Amino acid sequence: MSQTNSPINVAVIGAGAFGRNHLRVYRDLQQHGQAVRLAAIVETDASRASALCEQWSAPIYPSIEACLDARQRGEITLDAASVCVPTSAHYATAAPLLTAGIDLLVEKPIAADTTQAADLLALAERHERILAIGHLERFNPAVSTAQSWLNRPMFFEAHRLSVFTPRSLDVDVVLDLMIHDLDIVLNFVNSPVHELHAVGLPILSSKVDIANVRIEFESGCVANFTASRVSTERIRKLRFFQPHQYISIDYARQDLLVINVDPSASPTPAFPGLPPGLGIRKPPVQPGEPLMLEIQSFLDCVRTRAVPPVSGQEGLAALTLALDINSAISAHARRAGLDAL
Repeated sequence: MSQTNSPINVAVIGAGAFGRNHLRVYRDLQQHGQAVRLAAIVETDASRASALCEQWSAPIYPSIEACLDARQRGEITLDAASVCVPTSAHYATAAPLLTAGIDLLVEKPIAADTTQAADLLALAERHERILAIGHLERFNPAVSTAQSWLNRPMFFEAHRLSVFTPRSLDVDVVLDLMIHDLDIVLNFVNSPVHELHAVGLPILSSKVDIANVRIEFESGCVANFTASRVSTERIRKLRFFQPHQYISIDYARQDLLVINVDPSASPTPAFPGLPPGLGIRKPPVQPGEPLMLEIQSFLDCVRTRAVPPVSGQEGLAALTLALDINSAISAHARRAGLDAL
């Protein structure tokens, strides 16, 4: 892809819940004059593909092979694609696209296992392709703002709770939900994992639906993670402590709260219960849709050939940690006799 203002021709692979959102964003960007054009849709479900025909003018193909054959025949031009299929199909979908020279934004997690993920990284390098991973919360404006406040964080508390839906049941709650927070904390701490403990249980599906994890990093930082997809409420928060400071991120509200230890701080009327010696502020956060920001970033990388903010290597790191957590959960279940229930 050249660095001119010619449109980037994109495909969306998989038009389920995630894929429909990608389609919407690409359409909105195109309608607002951005240099991007929806060139193709790939959807294997015949009834879903039929419904798509009424909404989208782009050609719809039943398989990756059919789409790439059309490209080979010159019927379509294709520079980049969003891979929005179930995790179990990420590798089989992404590998031929990378081999064909197409830049990719792959929904998280990067693949079903680390071998597949490493192969995708190797293919991207061999064919000099962009490989961005859709860890959406990295583009949450509150997270982006919080990065400028980092000063050796030493304790994290992450809660990600959701009501049960039949979506993404091909993976457990660690790969479905917790991996968002794992990716962010790995990025914030920038230290190898020293030790981890984990427990989890299947509740409404055959896979783990609720999990709690404690990780100690080599830096001495400790992080606790709780994720559930069988909750009665929706909570998406990350809190962390660093020297003389506490920071709270509300992902859903795109809100940031900073509390400093400050002996000279005056009482804050907005927080009447706050004891003296603590200064509180809410840094301004420019609101924005994380998926829109993520896709815009991906398109910028396609055009400039820059390394994506969430690279394939970072996607592999988050996947590796998530799978290590799953192994720890399985080991705990065996010790506790839960695997026999």
